[in-house]
Amino acid sequence: MSNATIYDVAGKAEVSLATVSRVLNNPEKVNEATREKVLKVIKELGYRPNAIARGLASHKTTTVGIMLSDVTRASTSQLLGGIIDIAKKYSYSIKIFSMSGETDVLDSIRDVVAEQVDGILLLNDELDTRQMNIIKEQASNANIPLVLTNVISDDPELPSVAIDYFGASYDITKELLAQSRKDIYLLSTVTRYSVNLQKEAGYAKAMEEAGLEARVFRTSGDLSINTPHFEEYFETHKVDGAIAVRDSIAVSFMNVMINKGYNVPKDIAVIGYQNTKYAMLARPKLTCIDTPVYDIGAVAMRLLTKLIKGEEVDSIKIVLPHKVIKRETF
Repeated sequence: MSNATIYDVAGKAEVSLATVSRVLNNPEKVNEATREKVLKVIKELGYRPNAIARGLASHKTTTVGIMLSDVTRASTSQLLGGIIDIAKKYSYSIKIFSMSGETDVLDSIRDVVAEQVDGILLLNDELDTRQMNIIKEQASNANIPLVLTNVISDDPELPSVAIDYFGASYDITKELLAQSRKDIYLLSTVTRYSVNLQKEAGYAKAMEEAGLEARVFRTSGDLSINTPHFEEYFETHKVDGAIAVRDSIAVSFMNVMINKGYNVPKDIAVIGYQNTKYAMLARPKLTCIDTPVYDIGAVAMRLLTKLIKGEEVDSIKIVLPHKVIKRETF
């Protein structure tokens, strides 16, 4: 494989780097004699242009930055799958930027901007309004389009792709109430994720309308933490229905309650969110609100490409449909 660079091509053809880039990106803007000379050198050297070289003339790197906090979640891998498939279709490369809880948001977004990416997909749903504004401001100052991917924000200027988490929780809670269940819990996380707050709000609204107390139980997604948490708390508290913000939390809760002698779904109905592999591996198989995370990733990437190219879009706030996959726990 040739190790020739764009500098080698420019030197041998006796033209500028910008001319080589125009031949690669906008050949119609180069006179025929120069174009043929450059193409001949490219062939002789076996040069293969990379993303940076292709972008010299257009000031585009054909690279998208993905900012995320947790790669261990099953939903994150599916989101990335949708993003990557569309990125390949449009010849974009991907750079992933990890943001842990200890990471300074300003430093993180500056690192992304410094890489001269053409657009940013934000997958981190742990950010508060202040942190979100920092990212928005830095991206805007650098003229880099930003799309929230399965992240919720009330800011009308921030493009986003997600589902109606409020409506999904409201609807499934109403279904549980229709089964004459009253001691229904929403199993959420201690960390305040933007999508989980919407799930909690939809659930609380349905419970309030039924004249019942909303019971949001906050725990961890870590099995070693939530298992003893469930075992202790539900030793003395009644429960006949549970909606968990993640499938893994739903399965952990269900296993604890089955070990306590409860029948699922006769005694306790259990609903998961996401419809990941955990739902099918569970016994009984878990009923889920199906969050189309692959589609969310794909649509977000497609929206971002339009914003990068300056194309007209019908809406910058895209809400994808969801559905309930009913199995054996409802």
